[in-house]
Amino acid sequence: SPLDEPSGLPVIVILEPRAHLDLGDLDDETAGELGRMPVRVEPAVHSVPGVARVHVGRWGEGSAHLHWWFLARPFGFAQLRSSFAEIWDSILPPLPHDAWQENLALVASELARHGGVVSTSGL
Repeated sequence: SPLDEPSGLPVIVILEPRAHLDLGDLDDETAGELGRMPVRVEPAVHSVPGVARVHVGRWGEGSAHLHWWFLARPFGFAQLRSSFAEIWDSILPPLPHDAWQENLALVASELARHGGVVSTSGL
């Protein structure tokens, strides 16, 4: 799922299971299925024009709900390397809404083209 509003990065996507689980709560089958999903999401986010790298982070303080964040770092922003992309995202001016919507549509299209991320086991 994307954020509710544009932010300073070209696109941010969050992957989370539908059930309130954390990494330690996953059984082997669910962990295997969930493990394939970032492999689909990362290249979909990276397909957005101007994205140099996709940073993947796990945040979710205060709840037992696994959240994997996919943050698109644009070309030419060396200061956004590593975990700084998350920090700078709130400092940079938000992307224009139409550009943000185009980026999200491209990510969704790429995911659909490669089987999406929807599972049959309730993730």
